Amino acid sequence: MAGSGKYRLTFWIFGGFFLGIIVGSLVGEPSIPWVKPLANIFLRLLRMAIIPLVITSIVSAVIQVGSAYGLGRIGMRTFGYYISTSLLAIITGQVLVNIFKPGVGANIGLEAAPESIEAVERGIGEILLNIIPENPFRAMADGDVLPVIFFSILFGYFITRLKKDQRNLLGNIFDASFEAMMKMTTFIIWSAPLGVFGIITEIVAETGFSSFRALGFYFVIVLAGLAIHMLFTLPMLVWGLGKISPVKHYRGMIPALFTAFSTCSTIVTLPLTMKAATENSGASKRAAGFVLPIGATMNMDGTALYECVATIFIAQVYGFDLSFTAQVTIAITAVLASIGAASIPMSGMVMMSIILSAVGLPLEGVAIILAVDRILDMFRTTANVFSDSCGAVIISRFEEISEQKGKSENREII
Repeated sequence: MAGSGKYRLTFWIFGGFFLGIIVGSLVGEPSIPWVKPLANIFLRLLRMAIIPLVITSIVSAVIQVGSAYGLGRIGMRTFGYYISTSLLAIITGQVLVNIFKPGVGANIGLEAAPESIEAVERGIGEILLNIIPENPFRAMADGDVLPVIFFSILFGYFITRLKKDQRNLLGNIFDASFEAMMKMTTFIIWSAPLGVFGIITEIVAETGFSSFRALGFYFVIVLAGLAIHMLFTLPMLVWGLGKISPVKHYRGMIPALFTAFSTCSTIVTLPLTMKAATENSGASKRAAGFVLPIGATMNMDGTALYECVATIFIAQVYGFDLSFTAQVTIAITAVLASIGAASIPMSGMVMMSIILSAVGLPLEGVAIILAVDRILDMFRTTANVFSDSCGAVIISRFEEISEQKGKSENREII
């Protein structure tokens, strides 16, 4: 969607949110019968798009990555960095959301209150086993996201092992299918203002305004987590592993970070990120050329933190007192599910829809956080881009050490 369209959509979502507050407070419960269909249509459209979007997105991405890069030493280091920093971000968010519990006592009167959370009931071991689908088509029909993601990754990988003409044929089919799903998703996203209006009207009509205090608290918790990750965790990694001054790296990255903040897009920011990492922070062009393009679609520290806080916040809103093990299970499920949403447009709403489906929470929870999603998107995209740049610097240094070691060993052999 064009930049101006994105801002228009944000305006209409805010309009639907505040209009829902006004109608819910003035009209009250009599408004529920005629706003409920709007909410139901929006949620059904979301459910309709999730599985086809996941399949086409992942298969298309795996074909591109597999054919363009492959896996080697630099690939393993890159993915190791992605996983490590995402886990650090998740832990930061998990600690904050547990200490402050923004969703506890929110008393948001959502109708689809579940009796249990599917991911918690299963446990980590069962979730990992059930990722492998006995019948992929049944998993698709049931909307079981994690097995569909697993099958899509495998299917995409083995497409890259086909003959060139077959690989190109299937690659073009899935690329075109993904483009079609993006257009459909854009259409569905434009129904969000009506869906938000319907859901928020119902909430206000039944519970009043007190429930929205929790939303502001949640907003502050996410911002605090992102600040800790960007100002402490990542600079420590750059200093300790990359061996450069975090202050120098920040200064060099300012143009890219401002662009990320204003556009909410790691892809749009990629040329500036590449330029800043190589010219200002000393990353090699080889390392930056590998780490940054993949990171722009796969390395999402800020998003991982947001997912963790948002999922646990929504669980708290629904009244679940989650144990540490349960939260670890939810966090792992959220990270696995997020793989299917890495390159999806308007990822905040669609990604949370995918994650809530995978975890076993109702999609109504999306409406609770959608009102502040655009502002949080600006901050978490900035964190994503900064993490990518730190990864380029760190991987570049390790590659330099490996090359020097290899040259030294060759001289000894000679």
